[in-house]
Amino acid sequence: MKRLSIFLLLAFLSSSCIVTKKKYDDMLAQKVKAEGELAQKNSLLNKATTDINNLNQSIEKLKQDTASLGENFRASSSKMNALNKEYDQLNAYYKNLLNSSGKLNRDVTQQKEQLLAIQDNLMRTRRMNDSLSTSLAEREKKVRELEQVLANKDKAVTDLKNRISNALLNFKENDLTVKVKNGKVYVSLAEQLLFGSGSIDVDPKGVSALQQLGKAVKDQRDLQIMVEGHTDNVPISKKSQYMQDNWDLSVMRATSITKILTKAGISSNQLVAAGKGEFSPLAANDSPQNKQKNRRTEIIITPNLDELFKILGN
Repeated sequence: MKRLSIFLLLAFLSSSCIVTKKKYDDMLAQKVKAEGELAQKNSLLNKATTDINNLNQSIEKLKQDTASLGENFRASSSKMNALNKEYDQLNAYYKNLLNSSGKLNRDVTQQKEQLLAIQDNLMRTRRMNDSLSTSLAEREKKVRELEQVLANKDKAVTDLKNRISNALLNFKENDLTVKVKNGKVYVSLAEQLLFGSGSIDVDPKGVSALQQLGKAVKDQRDLQIMVEGHTDNVPISKKSQYMQDNWDLSVMRATSITKILTKAGISSNQLVAAGKGEFSPLAANDSPQNKQKNRRTEIIITPNLDELFKILGN
């Protein structure tokens, strides 16, 4: 703008001598106009410069704000990432809790079902136990009754054995023995007390022993008496129509003894005659002594066990 003013001034001075006053006025007017425009332009330029400075300040502030905002953004992003990570962890933990809770609920349900089953089983067991307890009490009562009956039976057998032993005290031990076996009284009489060799007729001494035995037990009607004849394995020397072997001999000897016992007062309903021949020896038939042992008559006296069998049946 200064250059333009100088140029106009020089032009005016150089032409001042030749221009007219009118031109001078025109030029002066243009100068004034130009200066006005210049002042206006300068004012606009100053305003524009001020605006530019203000704008630069605003830009600088904006840059500062942007940098601060960037830092805040980065901090906020970092915090958000941390929060996202924590959220993911919490979400995973929550899902695990849901799964665990579901499993726990299933376990609780299953345990509840098991508990109900155990309780039901316990109730059944209690009812069964009560029933067993009642049954056990009844059985214990029956056992006591049975024990009492057995004790009474044992006492009766012992008393019977003692009574028979006392009745036969006059006879030698080699001739007869009295013992208790399996709840029965066994009176074993040797052949030499009762019979001669191969004979079925009882000797007088044997008749006396049998009569004393019959006298000792005749009043006890609840006894069962079995008479068993036994021989050795030596075949009989004299056969007859009614006696062919030792079996026949043993049966006929047992029959002879039962007849003597009935005459002594024992009921025939209580007596059974049986012969076992050589088939139930006490010892091997390999010596005279053992053969003598095997030639015998056994009188087996059994107490009445009806009461015992009744308890057992119940």
